[in-house]
Amino acid sequence: MTKTMITKLRRIISVGETVAVEFKRCGDGVNIDTYQTVCSFLNRFGGDIYLGIEDNGTVTGVPNNSVDDIIKNIISMVSNPEVISPTAYLAPSVLEYEGKKIIRIHVPPSSEVHACKKVVYDRVNDADVKVTATGQIAAMYIRKQNIFTEKKIFPYAKDEDLRLDILPRVKQLAVNYHNGRHPWASMSDKELIRSAGLYGEDKATGEKGYNLAAIMLLGRDEVIRSVSPTYRTDALLKRVNTSRYDDRLIVETNLIDSYELLMGFAEKHLWDKFYLEDDARVSLRNAIAREMLVNTLIHREFTSSYIAKFIIEKEQMFTENASRAAMSGVIMPDDFEPTPKNPIIASFFRNIGLADELGSGVRKLHNYGKKYSGKSPQLIEGDVFRIVVPLNNEYSFDEEAGNVQFGIEPKNKTEDTILDYLKNNPTSTQSDISTALGKSLRLIKMDMKKMQTNGLLKRDGTNRRGKWIVME
Repeated sequence: MTKTMITKLRRIISVGETVAVEFKRCGDGVNIDTYQTVCSFLNRFGGDIYLGIEDNGTVTGVPNNSVDDIIKNIISMVSNPEVISPTAYLAPSVLEYEGKKIIRIHVPPSSEVHACKKVVYDRVNDADVKVTATGQIAAMYIRKQNIFTEKKIFPYAKDEDLRLDILPRVKQLAVNYHNGRHPWASMSDKELIRSAGLYGEDKATGEKGYNLAAIMLLGRDEVIRSVSPTYRTDALLKRVNTSRYDDRLIVETNLIDSYELLMGFAEKHLWDKFYLEDDARVSLRNAIAREMLVNTLIHREFTSSYIAKFIIEKEQMFTENASRAAMSGVIMPDDFEPTPKNPIIASFFRNIGLADELGSGVRKLHNYGKKYSGKSPQLIEGDVFRIVVPLNNEYSFDEEAGNVQFGIEPKNKTEDTILDYLKNNPTSTQSDISTALGKSLRLIKMDMKKMQTNGLLKRDGTNRRGKWIVME
């Protein structure tokens, strides 16, 4: 822990429990009242739970040999609809304070009303209070509806307005990211959609149906245009022709496929510099682009007419998107409180491994950004949220530059993955490849067409009965 973090924790302990801070004794396991507090924080303003601190502020710590098991258990329990419904995605962290280990569970406010063991809890001062009156629960729904526009209900949206064919890929991504186990794997499409908070009820009007989050994540392109006419991400390369552009990609599809297409644009135009972290190769390009693009997709204000941008220039790249700002100014990794803009959408991305704990992206961008160009990125909060990452193609954090040669266009890693797959599965359809690799069908088609043009791939036979030949 840094001195700033230790000072901050010491101040929190001295103040004691509040509406957003809870202390819990923790031995070899976690008591059910911890999940009641998780529920109440989700339903109110969010907050932090500290395991290993007594109610009076005495730091007793968590047994060292139990820390990993406790964290795994917390993640599993909040992902279990029998415990927290709708489920939540939390990423506990370990703090060391005065020689003892403390587990911090940061709980963001949610746009849903949650229950713990089928009981709704709210946070009142420093206590978790059961909410049983129908009117009180309805008031919670109305309060959240007004804060989070992703919860807006579209009562006339039907199943055929959604790309339900994406869900098998979504399940596979969730299972792969969670080491072969995830509750979504055994759910039907309807169960998954409800578990993810994509179907709800407006307690003010009584309307039921798919919400804006569902349409942005899974909607057909024409449906997305009808509910959010100005939604799009304009990706531009402006290295040579700075008055116009060298390359352009306009993305107006669902958020999952949008991520794949924008990452493809980044992989095409950014150098993948050699970098080792704990003896493992890390793609600095992908790590930085992932954080920038995930942020601009899931934390934007979809009701705004401002067009989101991803622009790569010679000396910098940046994203811009409309935001519902809680503050104004530059965000620093050691001194900021993350505020979720679209918790349902963010949770969906976390479940499939495309986003991490709220706030971790800021730290990753600063860490990897400086290693990529030698300069720190800037994150600027306001009505338009901006991430600026400096670029320097000649800078290398490591002395060896690996196989990257300046002036040679970087290779698209997706192409290698497709070719490797087709060597063992030559009769696969493009839809089969999309599901198996967890990539969008649109991106698969685009890359395979490019590989055929470049002579890397050949089709033998008809579309229905033919096979793919990888050209060596």
